[in-house]
Amino acid sequence: MNTINRFLFKDLDIRGQKLSLDDAWQAMIQDRGYSAPVRKLFGELSALTVFLANGIKHQGKLTLQIQGDGIVNLLLVEVTDNLKIRGMVRSSGTIKEGDSLDKILGKGQIVATLYNAQTDSSFQSLVPRNSNGLISTFEDYFSQSEQLDSKLWIASDKNTLSAMLIQKMPSDSVNAEEDWNRITALANTTTDKELCTLPAQELLHRLFHEEVLELFEESVINYECQQDRERFEKIIFDLGEQDARALLKERGEIAIHNEICNEHLFFDEQDVERIFFV
Repeated sequence: MNTINRFLFKDLDIRGQKLSLDDAWQAMIQDRGYSAPVRKLFGELSALTVFLANGIKHQGKLTLQIQGDGIVNLLLVEVTDNLKIRGMVRSSGTIKEGDSLDKILGKGQIVATLYNAQTDSSFQSLVPRNSNGLISTFEDYFSQSEQLDSKLWIASDKNTLSAMLIQKMPSDSVNAEEDWNRITALANTTTDKELCTLPAQELLHRLFHEEVLELFEESVINYECQQDRERFEKIIFDLGEQDARALLKERGEIAIHNEICNEHLFFDEQDVERIFFV
């Protein structure tokens, strides 16, 4: 399952989304060597990026990036309008039990960037951090940016990343607050195991079987990280012909690590000739 489903409580002003990733999640962390705490943070940011990107109305992508001076100095996830996902983590050190988000990320800022490919323009916004963690941070962010009370549940392991988002829409009902409290209390009974193993329909029935719920058609999410050789050829060009040829002579080839895709690109003498004489 690499899917996301929207759902709606038909008698209430409450909506939600359920995310399930397996193959795509495994591809994102394959051969990366992430520790369990780092993988947990990466999973949370990945799920949050998918929730924010789901429903982009134009060609483009949404990027969540955290860059700072903490144990984890870079967290990056990109999701396109057609739900292609990729990302990476860069860390130096070990996260210990009980470490706060401030210690893990240092002074890093959380930046959300929405890129519109049709107009070739980007809109950036800063996400205020909550020291209680990324889930609390983005519950606050959803509530403030969309003006909708929001609750999140995210769980992951080496094989699966799953998450659920529930939001309270504007309502004139006198029972709106009571309804919201009831639904969130029911959602809080889910376990990480249920979140990761149960299909959306089964999980929602388990949690909300006394509610009238509409589950919409699923959308498919894919991991995709294309080799962008042109971008790395520009890096070699910017290095300058003299330095590039010296590096080539010393090593026999120029190797560049594409960190976000976790792949090495290799450039030989013919590549260097083409880069500087085309």
